[in-house]
Amino acid sequence: MPHVPCPSLPWPQARPLADSFFDRDARQLARELLGKVIRHRQGERWLAARIIETEAYYLDEKGSHASLGYTEKRKALFLDGGHIYMYYARGNDSLNFSAQGPGNAVLIKSAHPWLDPHSDAASLAQMQANNPDSQDQPRALARLCAGQTLLCKALGLKVADWDAQRFDPQRLFVEDVGERPAQIVQTTRLGIPHGRDEQLPYRFVDAAFARCCTRNPLRRGQVEGRDYHLLGPQDAHR
Repeated sequence: MPHVPCPSLPWPQARPLADSFFDRDARQLARELLGKVIRHRQGERWLAARIIETEAYYLDEKGSHASLGYTEKRKALFLDGGHIYMYYARGNDSLNFSAQGPGNAVLIKSAHPWLDPHSDAASLAQMQANNPDSQDQPRALARLCAGQTLLCKALGLKVADWDAQRFDPQRLFVEDVGERPAQIVQTTRLGIPHGRDEQLPYRFVDAAFARCCTRNPLRRGQVEGRDYHLLGPQDAHR
């Protein structure tokens, strides 16, 4: 079916994900978000990053915020799929999307800078200015969005601006640019305290970008079948 330009889009061929895309099981959503591009407009520039690492969370498991119960702050987790849930992780901003079912969501753990005619070198320079390294120098591309708070800092995403909001194609959206991981690494989530379902394999990483995520699941000493599993493209939709 040919693409029909929509006047509400930021450019005629933009392909923002519909809210219905997010209305699916959290693990499936976490896998299918890999390769999609987050675009956030800051001033006149569109900052962009390709999602390379996600984590799924469910209401009925102890590692999730939703398991602590409904509050006004956590209401986005209990809304329909495609709502934005942001919170502070160690004082810095963190980005999540609600999935199918109350309390279920996907945390966007890491991404990699994305360049194209809509998000060009000037956009990348803005991302590096947003998120310099400890010496106040431009952060290396591989580490610019290598963590949930680094990602938000580079893209200029703030809890106060986006928590409990819907996507807005003129300001913030997730786009399908046709990229698909050749292999996905499935492993356990990071930072889950002992006794809070830390063993659940709900973390997914684009294998081609494993060195650019929060913590490389393919690093030396990790054993396939014990520490992680490799999924092919056919597994992303299961």
